[in-house]
Amino acid sequence: MSKEIVIAGRKIGPDHPPYIIAELSANHNGDLNRALQHIEAAKAAGADAIKIQTYTADTMTIECDKPEFKIEGGLWDGYSLYQLYEEAHTPYEWHQAIFEKARELGITCFSSPFDETAVDLLESLDAPAYKIASFEAVDLPLIRRVASTGKPMIISTGMANLAEIEEAVQAAKSGGCDQIVLLHCISGYPVPADQSNLHTVPDLGNRFDVISGLSDHTLGTTVSVASVALGASVIEKHFTLSREDVGPDSSFSLEPAELAQLCNDTKTAWQALGKAGYERKPVEEANLTFRRSVYAIKDIVAGEALTSENIKRIRPGFGLAPKHYPELLGRCAKTDIERGTPLSWDLID
Repeated sequence: MSKEIVIAGRKIGPDHPPYIIAELSANHNGDLNRALQHIEAAKAAGADAIKIQTYTADTMTIECDKPEFKIEGGLWDGYSLYQLYEEAHTPYEWHQAIFEKARELGITCFSSPFDETAVDLLESLDAPAYKIASFEAVDLPLIRRVASTGKPMIISTGMANLAEIEEAVQAAKSGGCDQIVLLHCISGYPVPADQSNLHTVPDLGNRFDVISGLSDHTLGTTVSVASVALGASVIEKHFTLSREDVGPDSSFSLEPAELAQLCNDTKTAWQALGKAGYERKPVEEANLTFRRSVYAIKDIVAGEALTSENIKRIRPGFGLAPKHYPELLGRCAKTDIERGTPLSWDLID
């Protein structure tokens, strides 16, 4: 399995800056113009991609009054599943305008399909990649259909246990996908930072030999930035123009300034990783002179013994290294040594 994939010409993997996905989700609030404004704002903030979700209420569920179709507690308390998806969906007839806007601005657009009709629509729009949402990670027929497109596939693993993740990866591979990203994800809205378990990010990558990342539902950007230090190559965050424009996902979404901060800080964190090594860095060279070395702190005449009274380990660093101090004591000056002279072997008898 490759440790590098390519989406719309952008290389993604440990050797490249984190790939930042702004998740529009339902934050368009039923307004196409607002959806297009999100694309403009995501581009301006520096995100690599804007992601939407492709479903209708009828492809997600059925309209039914039975208790199991009702949501109790949380952000969407009181909704039926059908009501939630009817309110939150991105209409199929908007998709062409959304993809065209993204191409016009030079930001990648792709989507999470929730059934085969969604894949058909996205293929007609030449989507460059696909995202499998956490709740669909167990829908192996859908994963195989997406894999058959031959495009890169990003799979969120929220709620999936290890066996289910293994099945999803195998379904993707057997379906023909060889560019897979697994996103560690906790499917809470929002997620407390202390339940994020970021050590799962590198474990996913190592265990399944794929690129790994984070679909982050915590508030703010700290957890996402921290994940980069553990090897996250892809970060997905929900994005809204304003949390005050209340919608199904707005309360745990980043605003434009926060998205820009995420893009900048994750790139800086990635740059800071570098590689393990102990060679002196260029920025340190000028400071070498401020290390300690052995200096004459009094005038010393030729033949005089060196003692703790006339030599000392001080800054700057132009003299012999401090490690030589013990062997210098008791030796004699070969020539007169002026106070403030860095000691060197040619001055010592």
